[in-house]
Amino acid sequence: MDQVVMFSPEWWTESLGTWMAWNRATVALFLYVFGTIAAMGVWEYYSPGGNPRRGIFGLDTTRGDRLFMTHLGTCFIMLAWLGFYGVPLWGGVAIALAWAVFVFKLA
Repeated sequence: MDQVVMFSPEWWTESLGTWMAWNRATVALFLYVFGTIAAMGVWEYYSPGGNPRRGIFGLDTTRGDRLFMTHLGTCFIMLAWLGFYGVPLWGGVAIALAWAVFVFKLA
């Protein structure tokens, strides 16, 4: 059996078991989502209030609303990147990070 190089595409997509086709990329995504939700909880604990504000979209949004919009937008950005360009996803990641900054600063 060939040795897989750490952090190579094969390493990220290598199966970690037989249930639900878990791989390192899937685990990383779930850790990211849970980590951002936990970070928002800590932020709200130490700086309560997160009062709604009206942004560029004309909606009153709180921090949690903006986090949800960021996650949802990131999903669509990554799917579009995969559909139009395929892998690697670094371009999609850059656009998703720009989207997150946009949502949190202006939305």
